[in-house]
Amino acid sequence: MPTASTAAQAYARLARLTDAAGLSKAGKESAGEGFGALLKEALGAVSQAGQKSDMQAQAVVAGKSNIIDVVTAVAESEVAIDAVVSVRDKVISAYEDIMKMPI
Repeated sequence: MPTASTAAQAYARLARLTDAAGLSKAGKESAGEGFGALLKEALGAVSQAGQKSDMQAQAVVAGKSNIIDVVTAVAESEVAIDAVVSVRDKVISAYEDIMKMPI
């Protein structure tokens, strides 16, 4: 099971990724304005799902939650991460196809 420090490092990397992509809150794009806004929302949802699963795991350790809630939260996080990875792979594949096109 991931530790709290591992999760914190993952969230920090995710925050740096969105900042490096120009998707920080200072940009203030409205939803639907472009791919960047969509990407920001998706990464935010993944981050929230990860935080939820971490909070559920900590609640189980403290005896305040059920293990089923933890399994559900972890499964939701896994699905969200798989979706983001799938989109990333499709974007990379499309970029490679465009680069292979003759001019």
